[in-house]
Amino acid sequence: MRSKKRKNSNQLIKGVYIFRYLPILLAVLFLVFSHAAVVYAQPPSEPGIGSGLESILSIPLPRLEIGIRDVENRQDIPLAFQIITLLTILALAPAILIMLTSFTRIVIVLSFIRSALGSQNVPPNQAIIGLALFLTFFVMAPAIGNINEQALQPYLAGEITQVEAGELAWEPIRDFMLKQTREKDLALFVSLSKSERPSAPQDVQAVTLMPAFAISELKTAFQIGFLIYVPFLIIDMVVASTLMSMGMMMLPPVMISLPFKILLFIMVDGWNLVIGSLVRSFG
Repeated sequence: MRSKKRKNSNQLIKGVYIFRYLPILLAVLFLVFSHAAVVYAQPPSEPGIGSGLESILSIPLPRLEIGIRDVENRQDIPLAFQIITLLTILALAPAILIMLTSFTRIVIVLSFIRSALGSQNVPPNQAIIGLALFLTFFVMAPAIGNINEQALQPYLAGEITQVEAGELAWEPIRDFMLKQTREKDLALFVSLSKSERPSAPQDVQAVTLMPAFAISELKTAFQIGFLIYVPFLIIDMVVASTLMSMGMMMLPPVMISLPFKILLFIMVDGWNLVIGSLVRSFG
């Protein structure tokens, strides 16, 4: 107790000394900076004032300006809108990747595999997301190819306008999303938006198609995840009942069942089976 009191008293004394000499320290810093300001304000022609400072001031420095100016030509207006559109697309790129592609279903199924195995953080999140991205590019390759041929290349060649390129680029994505969306989910958002029932796929609005596609992907991913869980759940139940019958109540069943689940997954070539079935589900 006495040692703690001595430490506290020493800390208080140090704090008092610091506050006592703080004004002196501030005064010294003020004098130093004021002297530097005077030296910097001197013209470089005066002799005897910092020869090194003259060489530094003689170096040309760039001048940066960020501001908003009035448009001088009409040609600058489309360019400004293109820059704003590009920045908006870059900001919404993660949401576009999740909402308009097969990424949602793939990453959820891969997460279900890890949870069913009970392997904690193996495989890690980086591996799951990376594999999901590559599989997404593989599944979306036909749509991306159609976008490149129908919209991007004609636009770069100057054959179509930007609006026409956007409409042509939306068609392959819309066809892919409609193919994976359930009619029940699409009808739900059509009724919620209080809009007319579309008579053709071209009449489906993007505002209703995107959320309908998202919940359809979630439902499909959970269905696949349930089928993945069943065999591993059986192994957990068998191991738990065996340990109970042997009187090993204090031994965690997860510790014993994990090697058997990994062995089963390897014997049936689980990654090949799951990835193959997952990619075929988009057919």
